[in-house]
Parts: sequence; structure tokens; C-alpha cells
Amino acid sequence: MDLSTTYLGLKLKNPLVPSASPLSHTLDGMKALEDAGASAIVMYSLFEEQIAHEVAEIDFYLSYGSESFAESLTYFPGTTEYNLGPDEYIELIRRAKASLDIPIIASLNGITVGGWMKYASKMEQAGADALELNVYYIPTDPFLTSADVEDRYAEILHAVRQSVSIPIAMKLSPYFSSFAHVAQRFVAAGANGLVLFNRFYQPDIDLHTLDVRPGVTLSSSFAMRLPMRWIAILHGQVKASLAATSGIHNVEDVLKMLMAGADVTMMCSALLKNGPAHLGKVLSDLERWMLEHEYVSITQMKGSMSQRSVADPSAFERANYMKALNSFK
Repeated sequence: MDLSTTYLGLKLKNPLVPSASPLSHTLDGMKALEDAGASAIVMYSLFEEQIAHEVAEIDFYLSYGSESFAESLTYFPGTTEYNLGPDEYIELIRRAKASLDIPIIASLNGITVGGWMKYASKMEQAGADALELNVYYIPTDPFLTSADVEDRYAEILHAVRQSVSIPIAMKLSPYFSSFAHVAQRFVAAGANGLVLFNRFYQPDIDLHTLDVRPGVTLSSSFAMRLPMRWIAILHGQVKASLAATSGIHNVEDVLKMLMAGADVTMMCSALLKNGPAHLGKVLSDLERWMLEHEYVSITQMKGSMSQRSVADPSAFERANYMKALNSFK
């Protein structure tokens, strides 16, 4: 039975890849993921703000004038709350490459074009096999058009593409007005893969303190429906690897994503909840299911339920919406 797949040009032993999470914060954490069966690891993200703080001493500018309003001091996290500094992050890549036998995918998170992007090159020099570029951007300016937003993503991608030769995967949100067009545009601009989708963690309001508070809510399997739809639509339409993330918890979720057309499936919440060993269980379940259903390879099932392959392609579009409403009892 052949469980191998190819993602970003990297030959992987199976399609299970832990996505960026605190589990990759340490070398021991990454070793545990490899031992459990991970075929590659996406490292915890290095943020533009972290780099700016270290290089430009941005702390002065963040606190400037904050004495005028006491609550301003709580707007930004202290530097000790960041996961790792830029130099420590690069060193962790070096140590991981020296200790692990699976590909290491670095993760860079930012929203502007600037000097912080040179760290993409440093990641490559440290040994990263690929780079996941995460543009976590929430446009709040009412005069900013959808084209402006797309241009910002494209500019960041272009700048990073110019600085590295390793493969780049763009981790995207589903909130673009014409996602298929955006996907094609980013691939044409140099993205070797697309990661669908980024989960935008939503703020909450504390009714006791009247504060706006951040929070992390772990996903459920239901969250995989949205990326599954778009992977099924894009499979065969864009010349890039497709990674499925959000809501992948068990073997059924993995199988559905692969059949939709994903090259790899990425887990975060399931591993945070159940620990790295959960990867091994899902891998065993995958082998068992394939044996029972007479599949000999991942390649055999990949894209078998994509929009191009199903009997009714409209099931991934408006027809699905109408059928769902009409079938509800």
C-alpha cells in the first residue's frame, strides 16, 4: 500500500502534516510529531511584529503616548508573550534539520512589504525545505477595495518569492470576493501551493470587565466543509499543490479531503486536544480503510471526488445550497 504523496515538490511518506501550532515550538515537540508519523512539519509562525520589535525597537513606538490613557498599555502583548524571537526561530530550524528526517516547512506571518521579509532568506539558509506564507490581514478601511486587498497579498508574495528559491505555500482566508481568480493569480505570481483555509480567530467581549479579549476555540470536523468545497473546485484548475487545513480531526476528514483533491491534510486542533500520538491513530485508520476498500495508493483516491470527477459538478455550487434547504426536515 502506497501512502506517499507530493506536496510543494517534496516527496512525503504520507499525507498527514501537522500545521503551525505550539507543538512545533520546541525540538522535542517536533520529534514527538515525527515519531507519531508526521510526514513533514509546518513550524510555528514567526510574526512580522516580532522581527520589527527586535530590529527596529518598535516597543518605543507602541508605548509612545500610552501614558495618556492607562488602558492603552494593554493593547499589545509584551515581548515575553511571543513564542520565539527571530534569531531563536532560525536556530530552531537549524536544529530541527540536523535532528529530524522529515521536511521542515517554516512559517512567516506578516501584512506589509518591508525589511522583515529578509527572514524568509534566513529561513532558507537555515535549511527550511519550504516556506508557508501566512498573510493574516483584516481590512477595516472602508475606502480599501477588494482589488487593493488582493494587491497587498500579491506584493508580499512577490517580495518573498524574489528572496528565496525554496517552494512557497500561501495560506489564505476564504473571504476573497472571487476566490478562484485569487487562487490563480497567486499561483501565477509564484506560489507553489495553496493552504486552505486560515482560521481567523474572533475576539470576544468580556461582560464583566468590558474588555475585548482574544481567544482560541478549537475547531470541529464541521469546519472542514469550506476548504473541502474549494479544494474540490480548484483541483485540476490551478497548477499548484493544495493543502487542506481547518477541521481535520479523524480519518474520515482526511479521506474526504484527499478525495476532494488535497495533496496533504494538515492538523492542529486535533493534535492540541489529543496529543501527537493522535497522528499515529489516524495513520493506522487510514491504512485500514484503504485495505478494506481496496485502494492501493493515495494517488488512486486523490481528486476522485473533485468537481471535475463527480457525476454532478453543480453539487459544489448553488445546487448544493438549494438541495440542502429543501431536504431539511
